[in-house]
Amino acid sequence: MQIEEARRLLAERLGGGPGPPSPESARAVTARLAHPDTLGPLARRLAAGDLDLAECARLSYRHVLGFDKLLLLAGAPRFMLRVHFWHGRAGGAPEDIHNHRCAIASAVVRGSVRMECYETAANGVPATAYRETIDGPGGAWRLRRVGDARLRLMCTERYGPGRSYGLAAHTLHRVVSDEPTVTLFLETAPQRSVTDVYVRNSGGVRGTVAGGGAAPDGGGVLTGGALRAGGAERADPPPKTPLSPAVYLAELDSLAGSLGY
Repeated sequence: MQIEEARRLLAERLGGGPGPPSPESARAVTARLAHPDTLGPLARRLAAGDLDLAECARLSYRHVLGFDKLLLLAGAPRFMLRVHFWHGRAGGAPEDIHNHRCAIASAVVRGSVRMECYETAANGVPATAYRETIDGPGGAWRLRRVGDARLRLMCTERYGPGRSYGLAAHTLHRVVSDEPTVTLFLETAPQRSVTDVYVRNSGGVRGTVAGGGAAPDGGGVLTGGALRAGGAERADPPPKTPLSPAVYLAELDSLAGSLGY
């Protein structure tokens, strides 16, 4: 698939009306783009330099959860298409329960992930609620403690190669990857400026992972410090470090090669 063809497909399927696209629309277009015969040629063309390399590398980085986020196509504010390279158990700590600023979709290209969906419930497990903001594209995450909550696990499902899902912006979830995995991840138009993050209480208070989905990027953030006495705000997560153009191109080349292109 040509790069401009992929852009047109995203624009057409996500729509240009005042309302946000449906999670199903986001899922369907992501699943189509994640097909090896579509993603392989696209990744090869991008790896060959058919892109704004400096800008794509600037907005691509090793996520503090341990996976690499590579920007493929920037179409803000309507969409951002990324590849996530998960490194399995060796990559980092699991993310916390969170939602997103926008409807999102993800398709598994290689490996597998486990999705857990949650809801607030009076009989759920205790957790501490945070509100997450971000300082613009490529900016730092900020976390603010907002109180206590209880969450109940609604369902768990595993997604392997060829499977995909879409989630509404407010859906509470977390994703776990226990093996090296590649996913295609789509962010749609932002619907709000914050996300909700829930850290499950475990008896002691420690630095942990908060999984707020972000515009312009989704996923979670690793908090660097513990709660201060009296329940004050948690320390802000560490800043993002962009991938070098060489690493960015090498991972795209590896992806294209693994898909036979």
